[in-house]
Amino acid sequence: MITPILLCGGSGTRLWPLSRKSYPKQFVPLVGEKTLFQASAQRLSGTGFAAPMVLTNSDFRFIVTEQLAGLGIDPGSILIEPAGRNTAPAVLAAALYLEKTDPEALMLVAPSDHVVPDAAAFRAAVEAGQAAALAGQIVTFGIKPTHAETGYGYLELDGDPGDFTPRVIGLKRFVEKPDAQTAEQMLASGQFLWNAGIFLFSVKTILAAFRAHAPDLLAPVTASITDGAPDLGFFRLDPVAWEGCPDISIDYAVMEKADNLTVVPFAAGWSDLGGWDAVWREAGPDENGVVTAGHATAIDCENSLIRSEDTGLEVVGIGLKDVITVAMPDAVLVADASRAQDVKQAVAALKAKSAKQATEFPMDHRPWGWFESLAVGDRFQVKRIHVHPGAALSLQSHHHRSEHWIVVEGTAKVTVDDEVKLVTENQSVYIPLGAVHRMENPGKVPMVLIEVQTGSYLGEDDIIRYEDVYARGQGAKG
Repeated sequence: MITPILLCGGSGTRLWPLSRKSYPKQFVPLVGEKTLFQASAQRLSGTGFAAPMVLTNSDFRFIVTEQLAGLGIDPGSILIEPAGRNTAPAVLAAALYLEKTDPEALMLVAPSDHVVPDAAAFRAAVEAGQAAALAGQIVTFGIKPTHAETGYGYLELDGDPGDFTPRVIGLKRFVEKPDAQTAEQMLASGQFLWNAGIFLFSVKTILAAFRAHAPDLLAPVTASITDGAPDLGFFRLDPVAWEGCPDISIDYAVMEKADNLTVVPFAAGWSDLGGWDAVWREAGPDENGVVTAGHATAIDCENSLIRSEDTGLEVVGIGLKDVITVAMPDAVLVADASRAQDVKQAVAALKAKSAKQATEFPMDHRPWGWFESLAVGDRFQVKRIHVHPGAALSLQSHHHRSEHWIVVEGTAKVTVDDEVKLVTENQSVYIPLGAVHRMENPGKVPMVLIEVQTGSYLGEDDIIRYEDVYARGQGAKG
């Protein structure tokens, strides 16, 4: 059995405004109906695969479980990283954690934000590398390049990829992201593949590689597991020990130094969706090179992407050529298609002016569901709140605001001080300032309500929490 190790902590700034720090691209349905994370988990499930292990951060832990549940996939271990430390500490943590229960296990390490349209072909490539991994090789997967890309690292082959039938061949070296001229030369040679950052190896092989090539990582990562602790269905790595981990990729720490490397060439399609130009390619442009998504219309446009993520916002492009337009309820991106890789500059500029749109998603996800602000004033805020079936918010009170709740879908079980009652569609309830209260969804369908907050301070941190099934501390949002 192969244990998929899904790395799920990136911020995806090059796909702003749809991907943001609070809700990055792996959780968004960028291409197709499933999110990139869901597609990755589904691709690495079924015969021959154990339950996936996921490495993510605390903010995303409930999103991970919710999206896996939406596929009917039971997760294995979910490890919570206290802070981003790149891929080397994450992979080592996964190997050390898995060693406790299955030291002979095979690990398939994969980012959770890539697109692989032909899942069966990818599983065949994994199967082709399995024997080499069992024999002590570190197997990577190289993508047949379709153009001279400067945004990817490359793998130089020690052999002929031939017709790209899945098989293991020698790997000479890893190559850093090249300039345009070098990329053209490598493409023409036929001896270079894109580095997809996907690896197959046994637990004992990768641990031996870390001991040989990155021994300084062993002590802090081991301590982060030894001193870590279970939390509900998750395992939290110890933050003090984790702080001592260097920020380093698995390529730098191990792969560029190892001598037991092999590669399985893969030519059935792949993208890391590293920019809106990649989304445009994967979405399948029409005969005019145009892609529209959501509430978007293109008139006499060429080679353009027009996308609206707001059901109440129609975006119309007229006579556009080589333009990317992405509209969200709170932000709009308009860019020349040739500048797709510069979108992260927009995020930096917005951060510099302290605009919340730089990092915060307009829909705020919580363990119990989500909410979005519909209107905000000096002393009021209107929210739409969606509560999953069977879910409940914490028992809480507020110092500075009162609330009015109007149920518009489903039924709410509402606690206000000592009174508990059911509130059905078109009914409302008032929560006075300081009252101890809770809302729950006792039904089997989502419950939606409109909340009107009034008061002198409306921040999410104005909360005293008395009981919480999600074990969040005082002042934690939601």
